[in-house]
Amino acid sequence: MTIFNSSLRTAAALFTLIFVQFTSHSSTSALAGADSSCHFHGKKTAEEKVIIQCATKRKEALIKKGTIDPSWQSVEHSEVTQVDGKKGKEWKVTFKNQTETDKKKENLYMFFTLIGNFVAANFIGN
Repeated sequence: MTIFNSSLRTAAALFTLIFVQFTSHSSTSALAGADSSCHFHGKKTAEEKVIIQCATKRKEALIKKGTIDPSWQSVEHSEVTQVDGKKGKEWKVTFKNQTETDKKKENLYMFFTLIGNFVAANFIGN
């Protein structure tokens, strides 16, 4: 019986070690890093380059969904700023489409929380 209990303790310790290793590596992708899926946790403000990458991914998703015209595909961001949003500071990314004929839709604005989560996209800028 002593050998059995010892084997169980060893197995439990090994399982715990593997679990801790796995969760510590998988949780790093939830931080505001460049290789992330643009869904973040924590309180660290994302770097501007991460916000630009996430805005570009979001723009591509809007094109694929048919929400915005494919002419936006080649449009790069023109401005990235921090603004006062409804729930505090937010990132605001502006894309300007020079080929857009409807001047009311010439600028696409995207808003993200400071840590990098998407808030909204519109053509009015607020």
